Amino acid sequence: MAGRRARTGRGWDASPPRTGGDTGTPPGPRRQRRARPDGERGAGADSGAPPREEAEVAREICLRQLAVRPCTRAELAGALAGRGISEEVAAQVLDRYDEVGIIDDAAFARAWVASRHAGRGLARRALANELRQRGVDGDVASEALGELDAEIEAETARALVERKLRSARGEPEAVFRRLVGMLARKGYPPGVAIRAVKDALAAQSAEAAEFADRIDADALTEAEADPDRDTHPLT
Repeated sequence: MAGRRARTGRGWDASPPRTGGDTGTPPGPRRQRRARPDGERGAGADSGAPPREEAEVAREICLRQLAVRPCTRAELAGALAGRGISEEVAAQVLDRYDEVGIIDDAAFARAWVASRHAGRGLARRALANELRQRGVDGDVASEALGELDAEIEAETARALVERKLRSARGEPEAVFRRLVGMLARKGYPPGVAIRAVKDALAAQSAEAAEFADRIDADALTEAEADPDRDTHPLT
């Protein structure tokens, strides 16, 4: 026994005993029991992780993502997969969020279309691509994009061109090409872009109006319907 005391005295019981004759429970083993209690493993720690705990972690991940900005179901599913949440648990959590309206891809798509069209002047083509990248279903995206009709697109294109023309410099043809390219990058069809620029140039100056008269927007519309047709907008 003396040998045992000498050996253990160099470890966790080297400190003086407590007063009152009760040395208490040694602190070392107590720390071990708190650090690894039975059944308390994080989600994904091993194959036997309790589903309830994994679902709790999944909910926390989703709520943190949604606190930053609105997200689609697909974006949240990607975030959960990246954190090691199983597909089964992710589907359960996301289904529940769908039910209570925390996730609403249709509302997300409508808000996205309205915001990006008003703020950036993006057309349906560009907006459809952005919604697709965020995992919005094609039918859901089409319904949201249906609120942005051709007339609204044309008005927005014209407003964008008029704003850019205020600071545009250079020959009319160079300005024309830059502005058509700007609208194309925002997703406007070539026919819409050329008509918008032509109309804006016609109202700018006599020189620009003369150049605008040479632009054949109708010819480009025909070229859109027949991509093999060799047609130039300038007659």
